[in-house]
Amino acid sequence: MTRAGEHKISVVGWNMRQALDLSHDQARQRLVAQYDAIPAGEPVRLAKRTSNLFRPRAELSNPGLDVSGLNSVLSVDVEARTADVQGMTTYEDLVDATLPYGLMPYVVPQLKTITLGGAVTGLGIESSSFRNGLPHESVREMEILTGDGQIVIARPDNEYADLFYSFPNSYGTLGYALRIVIDLEPVQPFVHLRHVRFHDLDQLVATIDKITTDRTHDGEDVDFLDGTVFSPEECYLTLGAWKKTAPYSSDYTGSQVYYRSVQNRARDYLTVRDYLWRWDTDWFWCSRAFGAQNRYIRRLWPKRWLRSDVYWKIIRFENKHGVAARINRMRGLPDEERVVQDVEIPLARTADFLRWFLKEIPIEPIWLCPLQLRDTETSRQGWPLYPLAAEERYVNVGFWSTVPIPPDGADGDANKQIESKVAGLGGHKSLYSDAYYSKADFWSAYGGNAYAAIKERFDPARRLPDLYEKVVNRK
Repeated sequence: MTRAGEHKISVVGWNMRQALDLSHDQARQRLVAQYDAIPAGEPVRLAKRTSNLFRPRAELSNPGLDVSGLNSVLSVDVEARTADVQGMTTYEDLVDATLPYGLMPYVVPQLKTITLGGAVTGLGIESSSFRNGLPHESVREMEILTGDGQIVIARPDNEYADLFYSFPNSYGTLGYALRIVIDLEPVQPFVHLRHVRFHDLDQLVATIDKITTDRTHDGEDVDFLDGTVFSPEECYLTLGAWKKTAPYSSDYTGSQVYYRSVQNRARDYLTVRDYLWRWDTDWFWCSRAFGAQNRYIRRLWPKRWLRSDVYWKIIRFENKHGVAARINRMRGLPDEERVVQDVEIPLARTADFLRWFLKEIPIEPIWLCPLQLRDTETSRQGWPLYPLAAEERYVNVGFWSTVPIPPDGADGDANKQIESKVAGLGGHKSLYSDAYYSKADFWSAYGGNAYAAIKERFDPARRLPDLYEKVVNRK
């Protein structure tokens, strides 16, 4: 990373960078002191103001690690197209720092409060992923507080390369990213959208195949690609392309709901910032569960509260108090199972999965996001805890709702069905939500041997939880 001040074009001058470096060093020292003060055997967790995890977590006997001083962009090097970013920085703040310089991260996950560290130690995806892969693939180096209390700089070519490659999908069980250097790509002011309808799932998948190969459709470039499935007969691919100018730009941050425009408009234009956050205003379509898409309620709903972190607070309140669940029981309605998942399905099996899902699991719409690992030396080395095949193309299928639990069923049945189907099709699922795998199946899918070795090297005393225990047993 070239230090700010060595190029004529940079976000901060040398004096400002020195001040930010000092602030970072102080925050790092405070964090290490807190970590050392937690008695051995007590659980460790970050005390974050926001979270995008959907699985319940055990209560802590300590206040958690205060990471409030690790949420800034340290520098953006415009000439080198890199950013030096503290691990708890949200993508909202990161994008605000890079867009004025005509740059953005290679992949910007859909929700504003996802942190860079969270997207790397977990997983992130978006409509640029068919050409840019996953967020961790554009990482150059990471400063990590490991489970044994040491701070190391991990790169793909140094003595901590094994930690660098194993960090994605480790979910804070190997350590915490304090600072991350990432590559950036240039942007244009607008994104032109085409919403292309399909009446057949096989045709939809065939078109994804062609676009991810050619990066064009009907003679026009495609820079962004995702999709929305409302039913087997009503599916859309949304194709985005950079534009220097636009005849207009739509606004979906107020009364209009973005995902409904997919059904009603063949073409559209958004500013680059509004495109990046098009899903955040209504948490894709999940805001409808809170009445926020009712036109009368929406008139009264403050615009500043139309964002995913507000909806997440409502969900967290419901998880804690169960108000809606009690009301449903009083009305004689069945209990509901939460089915909030993102899964990666090989492209060739995606139509099969969608047909099965739409028949067996009563959830719509469904989000589609094509994905392929980048063709770089780093990614060709492989990411052992989420082992996607470098030559394979996948489609991320996202579904986020609840389903009724039948009288002869139990909570978790639908999720277990999905896990089995995904595995049978050669896919994977993200681990940010409920998981029910057996220990053998889990480690077979998520790099058990590699994880055991890296855990022993960087957390031999097991101060941080084991990945299986954290994800499946919710510790």
